[in-house]
Amino acid sequence: MNTGEIIRLKRDVDAFIVPSGDKVTLKKEEPVRITQALGGTYTIVLNGNMFQMSGMDADALGFEREEIPEENFGDMKKEVDAQVVWDQLKSVYDPEIPVNIVDLGLIYDLAITPMQPSGNRIDIKMTLTAPGCGMGPVIARDAEQKVLAVPGVADVMVELVWEPQWSKDMMSEEAQLQLGLL
Repeated sequence: MNTGEIIRLKRDVDAFIVPSGDKVTLKKEEPVRITQALGGTYTIVLNGNMFQMSGMDADALGFEREEIPEENFGDMKKEVDAQVVWDQLKSVYDPEIPVNIVDLGLIYDLAITPMQPSGNRIDIKMTLTAPGCGMGPVIARDAEQKVLAVPGVADVMVELVWEPQWSKDMMSEEAQLQLGLL
């Protein structure tokens, strides 16, 4: 995939305006440019405006559509491996920054609680790089969906929090290097 080339949409597609998070429908044949394709989402630009699309709509860009993971109703008595949850969260990206939300330092807390009679609940406290970012609910929903795919997870609650206020010092060293901040 060449992220600089212009692609005409193959069909109408729902997307979210970045950074407001407002849902819109982009029309078939509109010319878009992909700026980021990470974590199962696409960040595209149309007429100078940025949008995020789901990988489930990749066919609108001419790519293979990502399939929705099957609901996780397998072995609900299974103990959840926290590292697998963290790995899933590392597949969630801010549409404006090519770094995952874990390395950005946006995840403040992760708790795994066994539920009765079976399954586990995952509670996540996360923040955003900017409190006014309308993409917060979109990013939180992406995190929720990815964590729900972990075996043994029955429920996920992502809470957006604002304290402590995020700063670039919360980013991993690797993320800071990637963004040229070190």
